[in-house]
Amino acid sequence: ALTVDGSSYIDALSVGVVGGISGNGNIIAPNGVATGISPVKDPYADVELPSFSGCDYNHFTAQKTQTIKPGVYCNGFTVNAGAVVTLDPGIYYFDRGAFKINGGGAIKGDGVTLVFTSSTGNKWTSATINGGATVNLTPPATGPTAGISMFGDRNMPAGTSFSFNGGANQYIGGAVYLSKAAIDYAGGSSAKSGCTQLIGDTIKFSGDSNLAIDCKGTGVKPIGLASVLVE
Repeated sequence: ALTVDGSSYIDALSVGVVGGISGNGNIIAPNGVATGISPVKDPYADVELPSFSGCDYNHFTAQKTQTIKPGVYCNGFTVNAGAVVTLDPGIYYFDRGAFKINGGGAIKGDGVTLVFTSSTGNKWTSATINGGATVNLTPPATGPTAGISMFGDRNMPAGTSFSFNGGANQYIGGAVYLSKAAIDYAGGSSAKSGCTQLIGDTIKFSGDSNLAIDCKGTGVKPIGLASVLVE
């Protein structure tokens, strides 16, 4: 269930996996490493999103500084280099197409949930945050999506690509709940404060990846006793 290759290593309070571990010597865990543990319950299994219909925006592309509102963004969402997009609080639905933040682009928002879905059951939304992008997102503390900054539709195909490679200027606060996704994560602030919880079908860390899990008061639900990653 867990492979630690090459010169990579994991530094965490504890590590627990349902299966086995390859590369156990590269794990620093003061509270121990456990294999063969029982699967834990999905903490967000009872979260149901408000329904939506239609498209408020089609083929959205940002090339300048602007503020946008919650709604349904269909058939692609792109932030280009030089653009700075601020999200007003609320729920944003990305219905089909690719969600992309290019290097040199920026997206930020407090009290937001980004939902990746498909109203037609095909062309499911995937996401890419490229190196050099600036990302700062935090979730709502209350309401139907409390603690969740990103939510992947549970009906999307397993292995749908979500690549978060924004580097040190990438901060996605709260729960990144993408239960069917293949998550590729590189970056994140090296600060010890903050809260990022990753849930995916598979998760791959590369480069200098950092997560902090001080989640008090954020609405984020614990995984089991306390965890960062579950597969």
